Amino acid sequence: MIQIHPFIKIFEKTSDLTSQVTVCISLYNYRNYILETLDSVYNQTLDLLDLIVVDDCSKDDSLTVTLSWLEKNSQRFNKAQLVQHQTNNGLAYSRNTAIGLAQTPYVFILDADNLLYPRCIMQGLEALESSKAAFAYSIIEKFGAMEKIIGNQSWSKEQLAYGNYIDAMALIKKTSLEAVDGYSHIQYGWEDYDLWCKFAEKNFYGILVPEILVRYRVHPESMTKTTTQQKIESISKELKKRHPWLKTYINSI
Repeated sequence: MIQIHPFIKIFEKTSDLTSQVTVCISLYNYRNYILETLDSVYNQTLDLLDLIVVDDCSKDDSLTVTLSWLEKNSQRFNKAQLVQHQTNNGLAYSRNTAIGLAQTPYVFILDADNLLYPRCIMQGLEALESSKAAFAYSIIEKFGAMEKIIGNQSWSKEQLAYGNYIDAMALIKKTSLEAVDGYSHIQYGWEDYDLWCKFAEKNFYGILVPEILVRYRVHPESMTKTTTQQKIESISKELKKRHPWLKTYINSI
């Protein structure tokens, strides 16, 4: 996992308490969504919480908007960091930068256009601490251009072979991520699917928290809409090459 962080703004409390979880937000040109996303992290019921936002060289004023929010709200977090890549490196690199900087045993992966319900991280942490799972995920509420409930299937490598049904929004053990060298860059998307496949190959597994705890925003500017859906066949071939046990598919959440 690489770390590219020439710009760092750190807000840190003077405290003997340590957090268990870091929320890792990847940000690129989402100035219209990032504040609502940050507010949803602020409102988590888990008191002790770290936050890292990685701006992947946004062309809009996402960085300025986020910095302003952190200057007003940083006391909510044990530690908050804002990082900016010098060049646009893509989603996998942004997530790996945040994971590499995180100093907690668990990280929650969150894109800058999605939202968390207040009990999300608390429920995921309780699920992981009472199991040997590598990560915890929940049922998803799609909103925006589409309204739908998805993601209520339990972990199954056999089902995973036919397509991805688990979103990137998950609470993950950092040691599990380090064991597979974090996210791999997949051109046009599906880095999360590749990660779950790498986990399966290590005999790691996820645990479903059977509650609606996350909100997936459907909108025309998303990477899924602008890039991934137009390149599904190419991405499918790349994933099949990386993980030969996958079946023929063109499918994703």
